[in-house]
Amino acid sequence: MPSTSPAHRRPRAALAMGADAAAAVLSPGSLAALAEVCDLTPLPAIDDFTAEEARAVLTDTEVLITGWGCPPIDAGVLAAAPALRAVVHTAGSVRGHVTDACWDRGIEVSSAAAANALPVAEYTVAMILLSGKQVLERARDFRAGRVRDAWLTTPHHVGNYGRTVGILSASLIGRRVIELLRPYDLGVLLHDPYVSDEEAAGLGVRPVTLAGLFAGSDVVSVHTPLLPRTTGLVSRELLDSMRPDAVLINTSRGAVVDQDALTDVLRADRIRAVLDVTDPDPLPAGHPLWDCDNATITPHLAGSQGNELRRLADLAVGEVARWAAGDGFAHPVRRERLAFLA
Repeated sequence: MPSTSPAHRRPRAALAMGADAAAAVLSPGSLAALAEVCDLTPLPAIDDFTAEEARAVLTDTEVLITGWGCPPIDAGVLAAAPALRAVVHTAGSVRGHVTDACWDRGIEVSSAAAANALPVAEYTVAMILLSGKQVLERARDFRAGRVRDAWLTTPHHVGNYGRTVGILSASLIGRRVIELLRPYDLGVLLHDPYVSDEEAAGLGVRPVTLAGLFAGSDVVSVHTPLLPRTTGLVSRELLDSMRPDAVLINTSRGAVVDQDALTDVLRADRIRAVLDVTDPDPLPAGHPLWDCDNATITPHLAGSQGNELRRLADLAVGEVARWAAGDGFAHPVRRERLAFLA
């Protein structure tokens, strides 16, 4: 006789996210794949848990598939969702909607942070390599002058052979950057006080102090989550200690860097910067960083966009399938790890 335990039946699931997020992340193919592993409540996705229609859906929902724009799942929501046992998030951070009430009730939580980490890591590695060759700056000068430079006289500090890359924090993204850098002739330093020397050796990096990272790297890539203790972590003193023409890459959060100090250092033409995030984000139109030719500022595009959003949906489908089969999540979010996550 077939088992009727929860691990062997299709769980009742509902979508909870903004309409724009649902349209962007969940293609018809993704919705069809979800419908194969759970009993999925039809669109539209819930974006207001207080609405009468939402309360009716929540009554027997076991899995909430969430995304950008999901309202907080607080005690009131949980009271209306007595069957809820799991949250599968189709984006990275769960801080905005998974509340203490969820953890207190033992709700299992999964996140697509690992899937979102890959495009950020790819962007970072691309910028490391482009900045080492000074591609963006030289392309700008070539467009302006329309005359090739004498390539045999290129300064010896230009290029990617033997350069040193410093990784600030072995986060999900920081670890993916380290992994993607392995084929290149680059030395990699790491500062992360929570990574032991043995673990660093396993990652193939050399652990250093925070000061040592900035003073000893040709490129410093910031992957620290924004937490109260990391606000302004990249200080004026650290920026001043960077090698001449070194590059700061920030794909984390703008407030991790002392932006006033960074602006001063860039205006002094001491270092270069690649900034996918700023504080505020985006910058006001009149901010002096816009006028710094040695700063490449991109519009917070490193994370999943376009067809990369399908990777988030694919991960969510896989997580729902695993959970429904009783295998648990491959990408769980643990309450005790929240203090270290973005």
